[in-house]
Amino acid sequence: MESFAFVIHPLDVKDVARKFPFTRFLPARVVEGALRFLPAMKVAHITGVRSAYAEAEGWFVSCPLTARQIMTLPADYVLEKLVRAGRLAEKLGAKILGLGAFTKVFGDAGVSLAKNLRIPVTTGNSYTVATAVEGTREAARLMGHDLREAAVAVVGATGAIGRVCAELLSREARELTLVGRNLQKLEMVADRILYRTGLAAKISTDIKKTLRGADIVITVTSAVDTVIEPEDLKPGAVVCDVARPRDVSRRVATERPDVLVIEGGVVAVPGDVKFNLDFGFPPKTAYACMAETMVLALERRYESFTLGRELTTEQVEEIAAMAQKHGFKLAGFRSFEKALDAAAVERVKEAARQKNRT
Repeated sequence: MESFAFVIHPLDVKDVARKFPFTRFLPARVVEGALRFLPAMKVAHITGVRSAYAEAEGWFVSCPLTARQIMTLPADYVLEKLVRAGRLAEKLGAKILGLGAFTKVFGDAGVSLAKNLRIPVTTGNSYTVATAVEGTREAARLMGHDLREAAVAVVGATGAIGRVCAELLSREARELTLVGRNLQKLEMVADRILYRTGLAAKISTDIKKTLRGADIVITVTSAVDTVIEPEDLKPGAVVCDVARPRDVSRRVATERPDVLVIEGGVVAVPGDVKFNLDFGFPPKTAYACMAETMVLALERRYESFTLGRELTTEQVEEIAAMAQKHGFKLAGFRSFEKALDAAAVERVKEAARQKNRT
């Protein structure tokens, strides 16, 4: 039996109230103060992950800090909390540890954590990128966009994830704009794409202007605050927000029913999987970062597959091939932490039609 563990944490104090209902009556600062005294703990046992080649079990282990705490508390303190979660995973029998939510963007993206553990660590970013590009492609199709004819933009294109997304999209798109703050770095990415795929990508430092003409957007900046607001987007646009913290303002969800915002893909996990934890997904489905950890366990690739802030198209393609081999596949979309079904996508499409008529 192969094995893995995955680190989770409450995004905010509202998530704490799901486990401890009485905390909803307490001030946020009191709840966050209490979290600092909680130890890492086993949250759930994952069973039934099974492909044609192997079977695996796993565990969700908690790092009891909110997203705000992870990003603002002293780095040494947060790292120690993560190390304790990792050591708990080791005691449970996990052979690899996956990082979830803000634990994978904290500090050096897992490098220091891996040095303090006996098991390898992966951020899941390789399969996250693979499913983000696949999900964007499928969402664009459902919204009536042909990737070969659409205006495509990658916001945050000079970062490791943005660059890889841009390279992958450049194999199909004919009109691609790379958006970032540093012209020199943008030119380097554009030159790399021209060399590798033959596409002459445009570059821009004006995100607002670029988005107003973009049909398809992947955004993955390192901004602390949102960078995409409702007024920035074209009717019928598809936006895949891969960034943590999110790049797309929540106002878009309420003010732009004619725009489809997705968080990457929902992944169907092979076997009769039971997560024994409700994290808001349909049964037998998971985040791509979770799925990467499972794929590596099933493949018996107990190594720090995706670690740090560097990423290559080769890594993305390799994990996608392994996932396909074991039966993982795209199973839908999420938007602002909620599942999107076909009817929801159709409503967005109809709203876009109505907007374009006015």
